[in-house]
Formats: sequence, structure tokens, C-alpha cells
Amino acid sequence: MPKISKKGQQMPESPIRKLVPYAEGAKKRGVKVYHLNIGQPDIKTPEVAINAVKNVDIKVLEYSHSAGFESYRKKLAESYQKINLPINTEDIIITTGGSEALLFAMGSTMDTDDEIIIPEPFYANYNGFSTASGVKVVPVISTIESGFALPPIADFEKLITSKTKAILICNPGNPTGYLYSKEEIFQLAELVKKHDLFLIADEVYREFTYDGHSHFSVMNVPGLEQHAIMIDSVSKRYSMCGARIGCIVSKNKEVMSTAMKFAQARLSPPTFAQIASEAALDTPQSYFDEVISEYKERRDILVNELQKIEGVQVAIPKGAFYCIAKLPVKNADDFAQWLLENYNFNGETVMVAPAAGFYSSPNVGLDEVRIAYVLKKEDLIKSVQILKEALSVYQK
Repeated sequence: MPKISKKGQQMPESPIRKLVPYAEGAKKRGVKVYHLNIGQPDIKTPEVAINAVKNVDIKVLEYSHSAGFESYRKKLAESYQKINLPINTEDIIITTGGSEALLFAMGSTMDTDDEIIIPEPFYANYNGFSTASGVKVVPVISTIESGFALPPIADFEKLITSKTKAILICNPGNPTGYLYSKEEIFQLAELVKKHDLFLIADEVYREFTYDGHSHFSVMNVPGLEQHAIMIDSVSKRYSMCGARIGCIVSKNKEVMSTAMKFAQARLSPPTFAQIASEAALDTPQSYFDEVISEYKERRDILVNELQKIEGVQVAIPKGAFYCIAKLPVKNADDFAQWLLENYNFNGETVMVAPAAGFYSSPNVGLDEVRIAYVLKKEDLIKSVQILKEALSVYQK
């Protein structure tokens, strides 16, 4: 029998989706499952985006330009400029989700066995993108005790080798909800300039910041133009995860011309989704004001309720819509499976994402889970109540 590739064997399973069969089994048994495991917002997609697709008059569904519609890129650049990001049309390539943008970034800047330093815990698919690109992830650990703040720059510096090509951050962070400060971004900027590295910033949660904090982009650092690569997406901003539209952005012309070759190889991003995404740029500010207010309320409810559970430690997120909670269990993977396979509270249970899958260091985060506060407030309260009851049973 022909053999599967080593790369295929090494490709990590999603910690977010691997429990899906157990959730499906629970539902078949009549158990209601509250999904705290995945960042799929329940917020309605802006009507302008939906209507743009409904009302489009297309006779032939053609390829778009490999870089995406010029009209979309131009309008997107203008939207960035409105928030003081110095980005022009030629600095943007539209991609099939932020995922493809990350693959283009890695493919354009790294060779097989090169290294990329990532503060962990990090978005689990960074492991998958790195494996697919033949790149080695070198983790630098941040801790729940520090609220998952940027690790000391000395911790990064001692990991840099001749193979190191880039540092990758997610800001605000998935799965931690941590928001890097302007000072922390400048520290990273100085480091990558000193060692001639790329700084790749996944900024797809840019709008989602709380408590008076604001997002600071790598694109705003003077002198970083040749080092900075920004990843963006419509998925969370407009609650358009299914559109699969993102972009890679950089002032570095060599990076962009190289990324363009990858873009040409996959022909073009999807047409209908670009139409929706371009229209979404007309979403009024009131939409975001309401969404951010809603998420802040959900965050406060979730954190307050979790803090009432004995033995639970939670880092308060400053952005995005995730948090990491440390539970009084030895193995969160087993606990998460048990919740779906063997437990219900009045016919209901919860699905969480074991956090070990968000680390690449072995045996780290075994007692942690990621929780997405994308459910309405009443469901969050109910979910944490179920979690509290489940922990008391599980510990016995």
C-alpha cells in the first residue's frame, strides 16, 4: 500500500474540531451542547454584505485578478488609511481567508527547516501552516500568571539562530485575548530590525478591544516597512467566517511580488465572497459600537462567573473574544471529552477547546481550556453553571 507523506503524518489535528464527533454523539442522545469551543460569532453579518450578493447581476462567474478585485483593494486601502494605517492598494493581496495569507507569508519568507518564533499559547493552526510550509515553530512561553503578556525580549533573543526568519504574533491574541501594547510592539520591532527578521502580525481581531485600550499595528512602526507583514480577514470583523476572504499586507515589494506568485498559482480568491467583503466596508460604525459593547458584556459575565468557581484561574482578555481558563483537572482533553461523552446537567453540557493544542511545547497547558464568548449572555451564564457542576462531579 502506498505510504502517506511524513508531512501529512506530522500535520496536527485541530484541538478545536477533534471533539466534534463526541458533540455530535451527545446531540444524537438528545443532549443540548453549548459551543464554547469555536470562534464562530452569533452576531449577524452586516446587511450591506448580504444584499450585495443577493442583488449582484453576473452573467459569467469569472476569475478575478490573482491579487483580488482592484476595486476591493483600493477601497480596503482607503479604509485602512481612515484608521491611520499607511497602506496603499499595491500593498495588498486578497487571499482565501487569513489562513491563505499566513501560508503566503511563510512561503514567501521561509525555506524548509527555517524557524519561526511564536509566543505561545497561539492559534492552533499556526502549527498546521508551519508543518505545511516545512517550517519549524520555536515557541516562547507566556503564562496565565502574567495575563499572557509578551515574554521578555531576552527570552526571544536566546532562541534566535541562523535558521530564524520571522517572529509571528496574533494581536489581539487567539486564544488568550491578550492585547499587545504599543511599547511591546516597539520592543519586537527593535528585535527584528537588530536580527534582520520579519515580524508577521495576525491582526484579524483589531476592532475588538475593551476597557479603553486601543490596538497598535505593526504597520504604524516607523522604519519597520521592510520587516512588517500584516495578516487580516473579514471573518470576525463582519461575522463573515464563511466568506473565506482575508489579505496579506506589506510595504516590502519583494515580499509582495513573491506572495503574488503564490496567489497566481491558486488563480484567484472567490468572486462572490469578494463582492460581499467589498460591500462590507460600508458597514456603519454603529454596527461595531454595538458589537464591541456586546462582547465586553459577554466577557465580563464569563470572567465573573468563572472566577466564582473554586480552583479556576482565568486571564482577563483585553481584546478578541477568547480567554484561557486553568481548571482544577490534570488533563483538560479528558475532561472535555468526558463532558460530551458521559455528562449532562439537566440534559445540557458544554464543549470547550483543550488548550494544550494551542501550545507546541509538550506537556504545557494540559489543565487549561480556551473559551470563546460568542454566545448570548444567558447561554454563557448557563454554560458556566454547567461547567461548575461538571467539575464537582468530575473531581469526585
